[in-house]
Amino acid sequence: MNKNRKYGMQLFAQTINPDNVTMYEQKDGTIPEKYNKLILKEIINNSKVMQLAKYEEMNGKEKEFEYFAKGPGAYWVGEGEKIQTSKPQWMKAKMVAKKLGVIIPCSREFLHYKMSDFFEQMKPKIAEAFHQKFDDAAIRNVDNPFPQSLEESAVEAGNVISGGINYDNILSMEDALNDADYDVNAFISTKKNRSTLRNVHKIENGVIVESLYDRGANTIDGLPVVDLKGMAKGNLYAGDFDYMYYGIPFGMSYKLDESAQLSTLKNEDGTPVNLFEQELVALRVTMDVGFMIVKDEAFAKLEKAESKLGKLTVQSAAGTEKGDTKITVTPSKTGGNTYKYKISEEEVSVAYGQNVKTWSVWDGTADITAETGKNIIIVECNAEYQAMKAGTAVVTAKA
Repeated sequence: MNKNRKYGMQLFAQTINPDNVTMYEQKDGTIPEKYNKLILKEIINNSKVMQLAKYEEMNGKEKEFEYFAKGPGAYWVGEGEKIQTSKPQWMKAKMVAKKLGVIIPCSREFLHYKMSDFFEQMKPKIAEAFHQKFDDAAIRNVDNPFPQSLEESAVEAGNVISGGINYDNILSMEDALNDADYDVNAFISTKKNRSTLRNVHKIENGVIVESLYDRGANTIDGLPVVDLKGMAKGNLYAGDFDYMYYGIPFGMSYKLDESAQLSTLKNEDGTPVNLFEQELVALRVTMDVGFMIVKDEAFAKLEKAESKLGKLTVQSAAGTEKGDTKITVTPSKTGGNTYKYKISEEEVSVAYGQNVKTWSVWDGTADITAETGKNIIIVECNAEYQAMKAGTAVVTAKA
């Protein structure tokens, strides 16, 4: 009897070998250490927050730590004078980990996989789901369990600049942080902004004298840019990321479900995924992550302009030479803006902010060669060739 008890206790203490156990036999528990480390490494390498923020080691759900707020001063000292001293300033902060969970549907066949093979297959999917969910929460404030996000910090600090991505607005965003004695060390953008960023220039007398964006290095004003999926085009974040922290106290846990209906996941026709009917299983993985921002004022946001396309009244009359038309536009263009035009058989729609760099340039006075009866579209654009106003007329040319 005692021998049996002892034997049972030994069995209980044994560690599961993921190479010998199938997922059907172990439908829940903690992810084996080897795969936990591999998944975590992939999350850290791909999360924008984890690339930029400071890591703070956590051994539990909560962690109090000190961060460097202000350093000791240095002084000029005369011969024989006593050296002055000052203490560095440290501030206390408390970071609380929150449980993040992701659900990934997969084929029922995976139940017969060994644990090692299963998590090797699912590793990239788990990592992608987690780093996207964490970044969306910490940066964009989407489904956010944390008390802060970068989005909220920029708003709280009053560091939000409207008007879209252009040379002056990017510098204004940097200045808002530099003037408060913070060092901008990175930008968070989206690949959807790259076409706009390539045209962010300082232009003097029609000549480009400075470009802020380096496409090859993916930098703005010499500072690194990380691109976040899901961000709206036209939005941009900047910050001193030394004031952003994260921590990971525990490993990941998982559970497999064969019969649930997943209300958060939809089929192509919009109906909820039904695991039993569709012969799928759902892998639910949870992990605890801590996140906090200790200085709201260290972050800023540039948001896309919500302005609508302005209206130009365009009139066409016979020009001086045969085949030319005389165009008049009201109101007159704003200083620093340029006119662009296109001639078309049909009306052409123009959106606010649309890039019209490839359109023909018009100086606002010269006659334009065009065929009577065709449409001429005049656009007033800014230095980045973004459409601000537009108008259309039917061409009347000199016969």
